Amino acid sequence: MFKMRLMKAADFDAVAELIFLSTNAWYRERLGHAIFQCRPQDCRIFCEVYDDLDPEGGLVLEHSRTGMIVGSCFFHPRETHVSLGIMNVHPNYFGHGIAGRLLERIIDEAENRDLPLRLVSSALNLDSFSLYNRHGFVPFSLYQDMFLSVPEAGLAGKGDPSLPRVREAGPPDIIAMGRLEFQISGISRERDYCYFIENSAGIWKTYVSLDENGEVDGFLNSVDHAATKLIGPGVMKSEAAAEALLRAQLDRFRGKGVVFILPTEESGLVNTAYSLGARNCELHLGQVRGTARPVTGIVMPTFLPESA
Repeated sequence: MFKMRLMKAADFDAVAELIFLSTNAWYRERLGHAIFQCRPQDCRIFCEVYDDLDPEGGLVLEHSRTGMIVGSCFFHPRETHVSLGIMNVHPNYFGHGIAGRLLERIIDEAENRDLPLRLVSSALNLDSFSLYNRHGFVPFSLYQDMFLSVPEAGLAGKGDPSLPRVREAGPPDIIAMGRLEFQISGISRERDYCYFIENSAGIWKTYVSLDENGEVDGFLNSVDHAATKLIGPGVMKSEAAAEALLRAQLDRFRGKGVVFILPTEESGLVNTAYSLGARNCELHLGQVRGTARPVTGIVMPTFLPESA
C-alpha cells in the first residue's frame, strides 16, 4: 500500500505541508496550540537545510495508488554518529506503521555505518517515546524547552564583565569548535559548523566564547526564520560561558519570541533563564541507540538540523 523512496526536490512543497499539518495537528489535539505560526510553505526550510547538508538524507513514504506522501523523515550522518531528524505522518494515516517503517530504514543506515543513532524527542509524546524505546533507544538526557519574548531594547546585563568574552564565529574557529564538542559530548559535526558560519541562506548566527587565554571554551548557534526561531546547537565548558553565549544570541531576537533548550540538571543556567523572563514550553529527551559518552560540560541541542 505504501512505498518508500528518497526525497526529491520536487517533493519539498508536499513535505513542507505534511510537516506543518502533522505537527500542528498533534499539538492542537494534545496541548491546545499549534507549533508552526507561519505559512505551510515556510516549512520547506527543513527540506532545504537537510538537502544542503545531505542530498540523500530525506525519506518519504507515499501511497502506492494515489502517490500522496503520507510520511517523511530526515537523517543526518555525521563523523561520530547518525542523527534522526524531524519525522511526520499525515493525521489520516496515524496508526498505520508508517513511522516504524521510516525508523527501521534509518536504523539500517546507522548499523551499516556502524555508528550510534541519536535523536531529541518530545517527552510529552508517549507514542513516539514508545516507538523509539521498542526499537532500542535509551534516554541519556532530559531537556527543558524555554520560550522568551525578547524586549525590543534587548536584555540588561549582556555586557557583564564577569562573563566570558563573546564574538561571532568564523572559519578559523571550526577546528576548535569540533575539538571542544568532542571533548564535552563525544560527538563531532564539522560540516554543520561550516554550514552555519558560511550562512548562505542568511538565517544563521554562530558565536564563540573565549576563556582568559583567548581559547574557545564554548559556541552557540541560532536560526531566525519564519518557520522557526531557535537557539542551538551549542556546547560550553562552563555555566558562565553558556550564559554569555545565551545572552548574545537572545540579543539577536530583539522584539521576537525565541525557543532555546537547556539541560534540566544545569539549575543555575535554568534559573538565569527564569530571571530573564523565560518560561517552560515543553520537555525533550536526548536518546541514543548505541553508546553515548557521558557529557562533561553543557550541551544545548536543537531541531534544525537535529542535534543531540
